[in-house]
Amino acid sequence: MLPYKSLIQTDRNSSVSLYIQVCNSFISLITNGTLQPSDILPGSRVLAELIGINRNTVKLAYEELVNQGWAESIERKGVFVLSKLPIRAKTVLPQANKNNSIQEPFIWTNNFKNAIPSKNLQKNILTIDDGFPDVRLAPVDLLMREYRSLSRRFHGRKFLHYGSSKGSEHFRVSIGNYLSHSRGLTVSPENILITKGSQMGIYLATQLLLHPSDNIAVGMSNYLSADDTFKYAGANLLRIPIDDHGMDVDYLEEILLRSKIKAVYVIPHHHLPTTVTMSAERRLKLLNLAKEYRFAIIEDDFDFDFHYDNKPYLPLASIDHNQNVIYIGSISKTFAPALRIGFMVGSSAFIEAAASLRELIDRQGDTLLEEAFAVLFDNGEMERHFRKSLKIYKQRRNFFCSMLTSDFNDKIEFRMPEGGLAVWSNFDKKIDIIRMSDEALKKGLFIDNGNFYKNESFFTNGLRMGFASLRENEMVEALGILKKILH
Repeated sequence: MLPYKSLIQTDRNSSVSLYIQVCNSFISLITNGTLQPSDILPGSRVLAELIGINRNTVKLAYEELVNQGWAESIERKGVFVLSKLPIRAKTVLPQANKNNSIQEPFIWTNNFKNAIPSKNLQKNILTIDDGFPDVRLAPVDLLMREYRSLSRRFHGRKFLHYGSSKGSEHFRVSIGNYLSHSRGLTVSPENILITKGSQMGIYLATQLLLHPSDNIAVGMSNYLSADDTFKYAGANLLRIPIDDHGMDVDYLEEILLRSKIKAVYVIPHHHLPTTVTMSAERRLKLLNLAKEYRFAIIEDDFDFDFHYDNKPYLPLASIDHNQNVIYIGSISKTFAPALRIGFMVGSSAFIEAAASLRELIDRQGDTLLEEAFAVLFDNGEMERHFRKSLKIYKQRRNFFCSMLTSDFNDKIEFRMPEGGLAVWSNFDKKIDIIRMSDEALKKGLFIDNGNFYKNESFFTNGLRMGFASLRENEMVEALGILKKILH
């Protein structure tokens, strides 16, 4: 007899009935090959004594096994594993082959072996992040109040049905109004697709624009997740230098003379990772080149709302009169990263196609959440949140940069950013940032190790140091730990 006392474990504190627990244990033994077709199961009295439960519970478990088709009861003989079941080889753990890799149970393609795992910032640890908003400032209570209110109203129940894959029409109208008065970008709801953050917009645009071997121009330094999205589509990445005035459009023009480019991906407002802003002259030239050479511009404008020293530049999309620009923005990056809300703006035909593609991977977004956000935009709460946050973030930027200047003058080179939520920091070449990151974690501080910003052409010993999510006392503590490590 098998060692049922160890094979069948029960938990009296579980919400699952004991007889179901026993039944499921036998199903597991059958499916993993420990029990084979026609094997006899122990008598109910014997099993009850072995595992310490009532005999009637065992009888109920056997009845359930029979009812589900895993066993059969033969009068005066007992209960047996169903004889008609196919024979199962006993499950064994997969063994490593000669190349020290595990043999997979089926053939599949893994294009993500070298992907950098995303960071879990939900852990309660002091963090210098990549440049994210302080979620403590977000009017989440107001948002949830509207969410609950909508869900309780009779007319709000309609939002629990399937809706448009473009997103809530009310929210698209609200976003359109917001883009008009904040960016001078006049669009109708048909030109807007609500996404789950800017990354979804980048993916959808890429799938519609690029085919294998197509060329896309990107920054020498660039947002790694965008690069990976383009590579996944099979595109060739043509690297364009980034200087203090943004992407070098003259260099791009030289490439256009000898190579066909399908698209240019650009972050003109606060380039990621370096935070530089593209000059007005280069913006206009880029638009002229797009019209002349008929390529698309994917404009990633993830943190337009946070610009401190002067009025922010208008997006490329606002001065594009030829519809070459696909404009992507994010509410997540300005409100709270886990609330996945973004938008993509383009021609009505492009947005219609993007919505159809979106349905293949995500039928639609959270309509109730979108409607709740629409209310906050309509009643001015979002604008008040942006104004309040802008004032606080500017103070934090100034304090953070003053500490970098006073305590890290010989270790970190940086320029105070005009906008955004992070400082691009170049560390002394003698400093091993990966080791620094590991040592900081041991002392209770999470800070990135810089690998996310590197690519085949960009190897600088630098990283983004987010200031927006830290209060001043937290900055003192975090930079104090970093100072001890570096000195």
